[in-house]
This record gives sequence, C-alpha cells and structure tokens, in this order.
Amino acid sequence: MNHQRHAQGEPSDRPGEKPARPWRRRWFVGLAGVTGVALATVGVVVTPVGETVRRALPAVGASGTPADGPPVDDRRDEGSGAADRSDAGKDDGEQGERRAGKPVPCDPDRLIAEITLANADGGAVLDLAEGCTYLLTADLGGAGLPAITTPITLTGGRNTTIERAAAVDQFRILAVTAGGELTLNQLTITGGHATEGGGGILVHTGGVLTVNHSRVHRNIADILGGGIANNGTARVRHSSVERNIGNQRGGGIFSAGPLALVQSHVRGNIADLGGGVFASDSGVTIQGGSIADNWAQSVGGLFVSGGVGTVTGTRITGNSSHSDGGGVRVGLGGQLTLRWVRLTGNTALSGLAGGLFVEGDIGGGSYVVIEDSIIKNNTAMAAAGGGIFNAGQTVVRRTRILGNRADRGGGIHNSGTVSLAATKVVDNLAVTDGGGVVNDGGTVDLHTATGTIVIKNRPNNCVAVAGCAG
Repeated sequence: MNHQRHAQGEPSDRPGEKPARPWRRRWFVGLAGVTGVALATVGVVVTPVGETVRRALPAVGASGTPADGPPVDDRRDEGSGAADRSDAGKDDGEQGERRAGKPVPCDPDRLIAEITLANADGGAVLDLAEGCTYLLTADLGGAGLPAITTPITLTGGRNTTIERAAAVDQFRILAVTAGGELTLNQLTITGGHATEGGGGILVHTGGVLTVNHSRVHRNIADILGGGIANNGTARVRHSSVERNIGNQRGGGIFSAGPLALVQSHVRGNIADLGGGVFASDSGVTIQGGSIADNWAQSVGGLFVSGGVGTVTGTRITGNSSHSDGGGVRVGLGGQLTLRWVRLTGNTALSGLAGGLFVEGDIGGGSYVVIEDSIIKNNTAMAAAGGGIFNAGQTVVRRTRILGNRADRGGGIHNSGTVSLAATKVVDNLAVTDGGGVVNDGGTVDLHTATGTIVIKNRPNNCVAVAGCAG
C-alpha cells in the first residue's frame, strides 16, 4: 500500500519500560533567607490548551552587544519568535549525512519490512524516498515502526516525513532498544503520541540515537519527553525539536542519559516542568543553536536536575513559565556552566527568576558558573530575581547583567553565595527594592578590583551588599 502525503499530523524517569512514578517531590523557598525553591506538585497534565496559553504570553524582546569572546550569532532579532528561525531540519540535499544505502520506496509497509530485515541481518543503511510521507497506521508494540535493535540508518531527503496517521491508535514513531543504534538523516518525525514517554522517539537504556539535519515536530507524550525521551545516549545535530508536548516533564526533550545538542533548536514546546529540555541526573552538553519560546508551569527553557551540564554559544530566549524559572533552572545538586550564552527575554509570570534559578539546600546545593555571557531583559515582576535568583553557589565572570526586572532584585537576588568578577550590573529595575543586587542573608563578593560595577539600577543599586553604593 502506497501512502504519499505532504500534510503534517496533529500534534518514570525511565519512560516506556514502566509507567513513570508520579512526581512527588516538593520544593519550598521563601523570599527572605530560605535556600530551597518553591514548586507546586507536578504531575498535572498539560493539554494542548497550553499552547493557547503560551501564545498569550507577553513577548519580551532582548538585544545588546555580545560579551567579549567567541560570539553568539547576533544577526537575528532576539524577541520571542523571530529570534531563532534557522536552517535546522531544512531539506537541503547538501545537508545531512547521506550515505549510499538500500532504497525504500514510498510505502510504509515496505519501510516496516526493511527495518525488520535489517534487525535480523545485524543492521542496514536505508535510503527513504524524497517527497514521501510514510504514513503509519498500526501500533507495533508501542511504536509505528519496529523497535531498532541493531545499527540502522534512515536517510531521507527533501520533504521526507515519517508520520502517524490521524484517527488511529496512539503510538510513538520510533523506539531504540538496548544494543540498537538509530541514525536519522534529513527526516521529519511527526504526529507521534505515546501514553508514557517519547512521543516522537524513545531511547531505552543501552540504546543510541543520532539525529542529523532533521526535525522532530508536533509529537505528544502523556508523561515524559514530547519529542524525544532518552534513557540511553542521544545526539541531536543541526536539527530542530519543536512544538512538542510532554505533559509532565520535558516538552521537547526529556533525558536521563547523556545528551548532546549541537547547532540545534529546541523551540515552542510545552510541559508541566521543563518546557524545552529536562535533563535528569545526566550529562547534557549544548553547543550553539537555541532554546527558545518554550512554555511550562515551571521552568520554561532548560532544567538541569542533578547531573552536570555545559552550554556554550547558545541563545536561551523568549521562554516563559507560570511560576519559577523562566529561562534556566539548576537543582538537586546539579552543576551547570554557561559560556558565551545569551540568556534574554525570558519570563517567570508569577514566580522567582526570570532568567536563571539556582537552587539551594536540596541535594547539597547547586553550582553554576557563568562566563562571557549576557543576561538581559528577563522578567520576574511578581517576585524576586529578574536576571538571577541564586540560593546555591554562582560564579559570574566577564558577563553583562542588563535591563532585567523584578519586584525585588532586578539584576540579582541572592540568598546563597555569589561571586562577580569583571561583571557589569547595569540598568536593571526593581519595583520594591534592590534594582541591581539584593543580598538576602547570603554572601555577595563583587571583586571590584577586577572591574565589576553595579550602577544605574533603579530604584537603587544594592541592598546589604558590601562595597556597593546604594
């Protein structure tokens, strides 16, 4: 049976193996001297109405001159939408890693048969038809295609799509089991709907996923990882993960294993917790690209929950949360390094930390290093910490904290330990107090000998910060 179509489909910490346990942890924090964090019980299902909510969020623009060092691409606007249009996932015949493989005609039954044969033969490279939509109609054990158990490469081309048909049973598109290695080149994965984790793609423990020059678009997971749920190893290169829904955690990507994003874009995704990326107790490396325009009840952009992360040369912009952590949150003893990052235009509508939230006592406290970056035009108008809310340990070097807004602590609100070296905190705004830096029972070291300045903030520069003129 030959299905060819060009329309897009409707949109446990170890997903796919057992139902995810409810997210029962509660975190609490006060605005004065408490080092934990406030977060309502998670697990509330986010339905597609969340996208309506996200579109209703105010767009907060951001601009500015990059900090010294290797530049982030500054040629695009940094508002909430146009900031991150890119060629990720574009069907350019020169993109991707096209390899001479076995042709698969535009027939989903043939694709199923070829993957089954490849699993039996120990692997294969399959070239899918350009301009074809492989429309999947049957649930083969939770996915529309056979589980990948060996090294298999699927290479598409211009307008090659693998899609779940509308009005059929719910299933994800692909699953990679232990020992399986799946590589996707120049493909669109869309329309998947998993009752547990991995609406588009699920990677089990021991599995490996590599996505090149592809698009994971409009998939849904009722629990974890609307686009991708990774329990093995996942690499996403020159690709986009966009407009997916993970009803509990990880609207775009949920990862409990090593995750690498290279020159890729995670945007317009929705979740209850971690709208763009939720990295749980695992290593995450992000180079270039963007995390943009994602929405969540808590933590709109990137949540590093335990584990170690590094973000280099990336735009984190236009993300929103209803409560805490509009842009980035680091918790449960997690460690994160941000270098040459633009953290701009993110919003916490009713909670703490428009830009960056660093948790305190939970898991021994979290640790963040920020270097050669810009933290600009982030907003937490109903609470504290427009640019940064720190209850853990944060080191800031050669960074500009500009134009952020909050009720208290427009630039930085600190109840942990903050060290600023060669850093500028300028033109931030607080409604109540501490336009630049508020120290609420913690320690702030300005290192003014390195050139750190805190000036032109309203209504004042500092509260309880030694060496800073009010």
